[in-house]
Amino acid sequence: MPGMWWVVGVVVLAAIFSAYLGWTAQRVERVHARAQSAERALDAHLVRRAAAAAVVAERNDSVELYAAARLALDAEPDERESAENDLTRQLQQIELDPDDPAARTLIASSRRVVLARQVHTDLVRDALTARRRKLVRVLRLPGRYPRPRYFDIVEPVMPPLPGPAPAPEAPLPVRSV
Repeated sequence: MPGMWWVVGVVVLAAIFSAYLGWTAQRVERVHARAQSAERALDAHLVRRAAAAAVVAERNDSVELYAAARLALDAEPDERESAENDLTRQLQQIELDPDDPAARTLIASSRRVVLARQVHTDLVRDALTARRRKLVRVLRLPGRYPRPRYFDIVEPVMPPLPGPAPAPEAPLPVRSV
């Protein structure tokens, strides 16, 4: 009878370990899928920004800005960061009129690029952290997913959009205890 408890204990430990392994594999897969989704979203926002920059360039007769926007739209994946950085530098050199609808679109899409890049960076960091775990490396859990990469670009600084100023927040009441 005492030998039976060892078998039960080993079976319970094996079940716990396999549940942990399944949870870890699912987490690694989920974080990689989210990183890929964030990469696609960032790419979409970058395309929108480049298209909006091309429209602004045409309206302002800015050949340099138009060329940078076209290069960003047509860049190969390994040239994308450089092309986007060139576009950002060109955007920093022009004066945008926040009352112009094309400029407003460009400003809004540039802000979305910043947010999308932050989300992408966070998810890439999470995926790389998950990949560094010893158990994940030994079992090669992220096997079908390519190693996620950061997308390093200069963040554009855009003028504020006109509109009603946000109301100042009322201070929270302090309660004495």
